[in-house]
Amino acid sequence: MSNEKWGSNIAFVLAMIGSAVGLGNIWRYPYVLYSNGGGAFYIPYLVAVLTLAIPFLILEYGVGYNYQSSFTKAIIKLKPKLEIYGWILPVVVFIMTVYYSTIIGWDGIYLVLSFFKGWGADPNTFLNVNLLQATDSLSGVFNFIPFIAIFMLVGWFIVWFISHKSLNEGLGRVCKIFVPLLFVVMFVIVIFSLTLPGALIGLTVLFNPNWSLLWHFDIWMTAFGQIFFSLSLGMGAGFTYASYTHDDIDIVSSGLKIIFANCAFENIAALGVFSILGYMSLQSGTPVSEIVSQGTTLIFVAYPQVFNILGTIGLVLGPLFFFTVYIAGITSMLSSFEVLSISIQNKFALSRDKATLMLCVVGGISSMVYATSAGGYLLGIADIFVNNVVVIFSVFIECILFAWIFKAERLIDFMNGRSKNFKLGRLWLLQVKYIIPILLIVIWFGGLYELIAMKTTESVMILIVLTLILIISSVIFTLLPAKSEDWFKTEERID
Repeated sequence: MSNEKWGSNIAFVLAMIGSAVGLGNIWRYPYVLYSNGGGAFYIPYLVAVLTLAIPFLILEYGVGYNYQSSFTKAIIKLKPKLEIYGWILPVVVFIMTVYYSTIIGWDGIYLVLSFFKGWGADPNTFLNVNLLQATDSLSGVFNFIPFIAIFMLVGWFIVWFISHKSLNEGLGRVCKIFVPLLFVVMFVIVIFSLTLPGALIGLTVLFNPNWSLLWHFDIWMTAFGQIFFSLSLGMGAGFTYASYTHDDIDIVSSGLKIIFANCAFENIAALGVFSILGYMSLQSGTPVSEIVSQGTTLIFVAYPQVFNILGTIGLVLGPLFFFTVYIAGITSMLSSFEVLSISIQNKFALSRDKATLMLCVVGGISSMVYATSAGGYLLGIADIFVNNVVVIFSVFIECILFAWIFKAERLIDFMNGRSKNFKLGRLWLLQVKYIIPILLIVIWFGGLYELIAMKTTESVMILIVLTLILIISSVIFTLLPAKSEDWFKTEERID
């Protein structure tokens, strides 16, 4: 493990907020909130935060702090026979990074277009027909779109440029500047959106509670899934970043700050998006329900629409918005990228330069399948496979290992000794040892059902390919001999 540390614990908090507050909060959460009961969704959402997000995040940070190593190396310390699991999670998170680079690429294109409103008068047609040339089948994979490919590769280059530097010179500096900027710009845009004629129409639609949905399993599964997605729970980023922290870190308070910032950001973003949709509904006479059809519509259609009506001001706010969102997406991508990178560095004694270069080349080449007309179609299937099935099951295993094998009670005295305002006790232990594993199994079966429900010949083929990539890659990493003498030696900071 490198001896690198964050410049300060504030840098760690900003990095984790940057990891959480990404494109997903803007293009996914507003649509999730709208399509799952509106105001009624806040009940399962808050339950998910209290019963899953807070206790699990503290557990993951605590164990990461203790080992000061990669996720894989820590798993070997806990249970040497489970090394393959120690690779499964980093590999699946890297698969997610690969398809996430697609959305980063799209946003990069919109950043350039925003300087002259190149999406035209009809952003919806531009997105789906002119830019993505979208198809809902594998046949579209043969239609390569160089323009999208270029912007995706630019994203990978930026990830390499930041990651190959030291922690503070690269990621730390980026987060200190651009994470606060993202919040400021988003706040300005939301305030303006709330003043638009028809904003109340959109907000009424958004928050109109459908209480009957609370009796449906889907809304609860979606709430827990959203928390997983937006906070990157159990994906190794929090574990890895916590391993870089200083000895005086207040893990409990840091975790609460990160969760609060994430939840505040995605709900503020929802206000802006649906204020804009209300304006669009008023101007076109089309119901909001017909305007919003999917998550990507909210960022690549709704925002361009409002920038169109802003005139000259739109030429300033537009580039600033897409630039800060781009940076937020990059920080999210960096956090997921680091999980596999540090594991490879640890086992094969590679420098940060070599490991990041190798992974960026592999990731960049692999991502080109999404730079086709089938890119959005493939992305949707891969996202369900990763987030609803593999990650959730993997996190279940992680929770068992950290809460039972590591023994979560070892963390209590340490964390309470550094926490000024919040103390952990029996309730936290009850959550991480019993409640969260049970919830994860329920959520996992729900995700598996959703995957089976979308069963088509093509989707099955894609899922088989993804599964083979995951298994074969994990087996190879496990079987390859370690080049580092310290691979099976991991020091602990907590007695």
